[in-house]
Amino acid sequence: MSGWNGLDEFLAVAETGSFTLAAKRLRLSPSQVSRAVAQLEERLQARLFFRTTRRVSLTETGQILLNHGQRLQEERDEAFQAVGDVQDSPKGLLRMTCSVAYGEHFVMPLINDFLALHPQLNVDMELTNRTVDLVHERFDVAIRLGRLTDSTLVATQIAPRRLYLVAAPAYLEHRGRPHSLSELSDHRCLVGTNDTWAFHEQGQEWVFRPRPYWRCNSGFAVLDAALRGFGLAQLPDYYVREPMRSGQLVTLLDEYRTPNQGVWALYPQRRFLSTKIRQVIDHLKTGLAARPEYRD
Repeated sequence: MSGWNGLDEFLAVAETGSFTLAAKRLRLSPSQVSRAVAQLEERLQARLFFRTTRRVSLTETGQILLNHGQRLQEERDEAFQAVGDVQDSPKGLLRMTCSVAYGEHFVMPLINDFLALHPQLNVDMELTNRTVDLVHERFDVAIRLGRLTDSTLVATQIAPRRLYLVAAPAYLEHRGRPHSLSELSDHRCLVGTNDTWAFHEQGQEWVFRPRPYWRCNSGFAVLDAALRGFGLAQLPDYYVREPMRSGQLVTLLDEYRTPNQGVWALYPQRRFLSTKIRQVIDHLKTGLAARPEYRD
């Protein structure tokens, strides 16, 4: 019997805290997972879990195996991955996550194009506005917008992201145009998912917390409200480039605009980057650059 047998099942139970959840992750039956863990315990002559009807917890031995086993599993998978990548064809399961609106309108069409080119690939995409733990939840890639906070992940910029303060000409005719940051509080503000607006003044970040005249957690809804002349909005470039070109929206306080914040592909640190991850990131870079929202 291989020394690897039962390790994946053990790690899945340890990470999920449940034989049932581990079985779902591994696409096995709970009895298969339980049997594999029992055989591993017998082979090691050590108990790995305390089991009750309500919960599963690690023994001291189990915690030691978890600490070493995750690294062993990762290195094993990287070795198999490195060998498989010689064939240079994306295959297997690609698990990704992205925010809802950006994922629906920008990322998923490109992912579907990528899948059509590589029929041996399966895609599992979760569109959510929560911050997903890539390592614990076993995602391959996350697409995130703006500033990054997790320094444990590798980040590759796949597109620019600049914020613009905009308003419709009709609103400015009626309410006037702000000429300084201090005047923002005198205006009607259209607020989306962010409670603060970011600016730069003399090389320093300046944060404004607008008092919402109107609020919705959808960038496209904010854009529509701005186009209707309801107030000022701060939106990323991919929402407002076309309306700015056509004159439907006017940019304001350009001298205080923040630098490029970026659209990022993030993935866990690995010794070998798989073909599917490398190629899907390249595909997203090329595809986003070709979209009209990103053309200068």
